Amino acid sequence: MNCVGHIHHGLWKHPRDNSVDYRKPEYWIELGKLLEKGLFDAVFLADIVGVYDVLGDGIDVTAREAVQLPVNDPGYVVPLMAQATKHIGFGVTANLTYEHPYLFARRFATLDHLTNGRIGWNIVTGYLDSAARGVGLKQQIDHDDRYDRGDDFMDAFYKLLEGSWEDDAVVNDRERGIYADPAKIHRVSHDGPFYRIDNVYNLTEPSPQRTPVLYQAGASKRGNQFAGRHAECVFTGGPDRPTLARIVSTIRGQAVEAGRGRDDVKILSGLTVVVDTNEKAAREKFEEYRAYSSPEGALAHMVSGTGVDLDRFGLDEEITDETLEALYPGRLKRVGEARAGSFAAGTTRRKLLEARRFGSQQAPLVGTPSQVADEIERIVAETDLDGFNLTRTVAPESYRDFIELVIPELQERGLYKTAYEEGTLREKLFGAGRARLPDNHHAASFRTWK
Repeated sequence: MNCVGHIHHGLWKHPRDNSVDYRKPEYWIELGKLLEKGLFDAVFLADIVGVYDVLGDGIDVTAREAVQLPVNDPGYVVPLMAQATKHIGFGVTANLTYEHPYLFARRFATLDHLTNGRIGWNIVTGYLDSAARGVGLKQQIDHDDRYDRGDDFMDAFYKLLEGSWEDDAVVNDRERGIYADPAKIHRVSHDGPFYRIDNVYNLTEPSPQRTPVLYQAGASKRGNQFAGRHAECVFTGGPDRPTLARIVSTIRGQAVEAGRGRDDVKILSGLTVVVDTNEKAAREKFEEYRAYSSPEGALAHMVSGTGVDLDRFGLDEEITDETLEALYPGRLKRVGEARAGSFAAGTTRRKLLEARRFGSQQAPLVGTPSQVADEIERIVAETDLDGFNLTRTVAPESYRDFIELVIPELQERGLYKTAYEEGTLREKLFGAGRARLPDNHHAASFRTWK
């Protein structure tokens, strides 16, 4: 994330962490080069356009602990990393609720050109009231309504990128003085429930992928439906492996219902690793890291997604559905069932803080390269995941440790590539010759010029 503190809050204070350099071009250039050395598929860039201001009804904890505040725009660091690399892709988060597809399509087509086809878009619809207030709304749009809006956005987006310029519209004929054939550039007309466009799409010619690789994260029923229709890569998670396996199966099933294949979606889950050459050293490193973590920062992060100010509860007071409904009527409908279900029976503020002793709810794998590889292999076998989104702890140390210690172990087992394939990000993920979205994807229906 283009900020100081991302997932494991408080670790920016560690003396070997360089996250405070996020404003410097060199930070991103060196990160891109390091991750490409490790043969990573992509750098995933998260983002929010609001602020975590629910805990304590303000930003005291958020500002002190740099809980995704400040945060810069993720898109602008991509050309820096792309210039210094050749293969690694870039998944950029952008909130469609506060964008218009006409200019947004140009922005991502431009990034696809500048990266030679290595750009992806992580589609989010938002979850912060503060973001909505920032653009003039009283509060965020209701959960399912945001996805309805998202479906309309995507249809317009596809028309612009897939249906406007024909593949051979660019002639580039100097002798005849013709750069593009106007007969092969088509007017885009879209009259949807939320977005309207009526224009010849004259902003960008087709980029290597046309449409960026489409990422999406969402655990709700409506979010899974959206993913089944649109997403090529889905971020998900679960409290245990059987639950995660069921979620993975559901997402693949939604893709099939949308006329796609089960394997047309790559499903990823978050992964945090603290590794060293022996188990004792790994445990010591973990305890050293944890000394800098901020459970309060993690709580400020978590509650902004639920809209519940836990400072209104005593440390050992049970947080019940009845109490929440009394304090926050209608919360479930607005934030969605996945986020609203964050408080299990018997939950207290003390228990939530204890669960976040590493500055995040995400429990790390701690051990030797062999132990970490064993666990990764088991998770994939038991859940049918395709891969992982590796979260940083102390940066860049945690990346370097994974690259130097874990990846060779995975390569030896035949579980990790030993070299990049040529091609776009989509081809690296799905195979040679698949630079564009396939014909069974919803977007293909908007290629009306074929």
